[in-house]
Amino acid sequence: MSNRQVVLKQRPSGLVSETTTAVVSSPVPTCGPDEALVRVGILSIDPTIRTWMDDAPGYLPPIGIDDVIRSGGAGVVTESKSSRYNVGDIVFGMTGWQEWALATEENRYSVIPKGMGLDLPTVMNVLGITGITAYFGMLDVGEMREGDVVLVSGAAGATGSVAGQIAKARGAKKVVGIAGGPEKCAEVVELYGFDECLDYKETKLLQRIRAACPDGVNVYFDNVGGDVLDAALANVAMNARVVLCGAISQYNDTSASTGIKNTFMLIVRRAKMEGFIVLDYTSRYPEAQMELAGLVLSGSLRHQEEIVAGLEHAPEALNMLFSGKNHGKTLVMVDETVTLD
Repeated sequence: MSNRQVVLKQRPSGLVSETTTAVVSSPVPTCGPDEALVRVGILSIDPTIRTWMDDAPGYLPPIGIDDVIRSGGAGVVTESKSSRYNVGDIVFGMTGWQEWALATEENRYSVIPKGMGLDLPTVMNVLGITGITAYFGMLDVGEMREGDVVLVSGAAGATGSVAGQIAKARGAKKVVGIAGGPEKCAEVVELYGFDECLDYKETKLLQRIRAACPDGVNVYFDNVGGDVLDAALANVAMNARVVLCGAISQYNDTSASTGIKNTFMLIVRRAKMEGFIVLDYTSRYPEAQMELAGLVLSGSLRHQEEIVAGLEHAPEALNMLFSGKNHGKTLVMVDETVTLD
């Protein structure tokens, strides 16, 4: 029995290409003391994976050439020599793009409770890193309060759609999304319940934000960076909070950036702009998951998953995040027999 893996062969320039990665086979890992062997069932495809492929400093080291592509995932424990895991447990952690992974003392996994009434793709979306990022970004970093006007970029994406719905559930006065194209803007309003959605592909975004939020934006949740961030900064309200969650517009950008111009508004409006990494909140994940699960089960939080079948298609799934072809949370199904049933 072998372990199929997707490894990094060369660092990409722009989108991932056929020469960026390769599918290889290696022996299935041997389970040692205090370890558990995990058969990977599903992978979480997130924009940050693209940044890890670059040879550049970040909050985690770059992926090495010929190393397995780093990513979150979930699987089932098939062998355990650790008191943390039992055979049959469904666990979530840094699996990487491969069929088999080891849970170790250095790379610990979380056991996903069964009996919640949620399937594994939903858990990987709303109760996984995506939903948790939206939760702490909106409530802790953004300090969202009842009556706030909230603006979310990347609103049709996995994190943005949850962030906006959390704001609605917590009593926001108005939640406005920014997305790409009429179809996605309609989805943001009709499926996710935002009050309005602006198409960033149309001209004069700055002016359209001002028309949608005439009294200014209290919380701006940014997943995009670049020109969209700059337009939002021009429209912040007094004491606004700007949450820097991602900069997807820049991850594949090979051109020289001119930078944002409207940071002066942070001074004028006495606003603050803060970046965050969800790993800083690890000890509080259960808090977020409890509230998010309640919102899903009550019907207050809508979600959708784009599931790509086959480990070998993980690179294509990653590119979907940057081409706008995905809807909601993008996942790769490695083994469909791994479920929460």
